[in-house]
Amino acid sequence: MAKKTKDARIQVIMECTEHKNSGVPGTSRYITTKNKKNTPERLELKKYNPILKKMTIHKEIK
Repeated sequence: MAKKTKDARIQVIMECTEHKNSGVPGTSRYITTKNKKNTPERLELKKYNPILKKMTIHKEIK
């Protein structure tokens, strides 16, 4: 019996929202996976931003 392919899980890129507005050069991005069947909307997670040195909200892009 063959295994099913993992079509439901996709890779997404998370980008910091506060960093864009701060005017500081550079970007804070993370790559993660999500199940597009269970969460069709865009993700918002609190992640650490090493440039701002604090926890910020990262939103899914693309």
